[in-house]
Amino acid sequence: MFSHIVIFWTKPGVEDAEKRLVDGLHQYLPGIPGVISMHVGRCAPSDRPVVDQTYQVALNITFKNKIVQDAYQAHPQHVEFVEKVFKQVCDRVVVYDFGDLE
Repeated sequence: MFSHIVIFWTKPGVEDAEKRLVDGLHQYLPGIPGVISMHVGRCAPSDRPVVDQTYQVALNITFKNKIVQDAYQAHPQHVEFVEKVFKQVCDRVVVYDFGDLE
């Protein structure tokens, strides 16, 4: 199993940036071959100081392995999402990728 977690910070001056991002994630990514599961959500409030609450949207997507995830990155739908949605509404992104221990 390979997990690809993406944390998004949206541009403050872009109207409906969070909604546009969430809609775009749901529109472009689920149909890409190799996606096992996908979960998109907004930052959940927490009283715990260890929880980062500075971002707006997160994506957790799983693949069979890193090779499949690498193909996903180059897939035309992913590239189109980056160009048409991500670059328009996001200021910053942080990615956490991890796979099974061997």
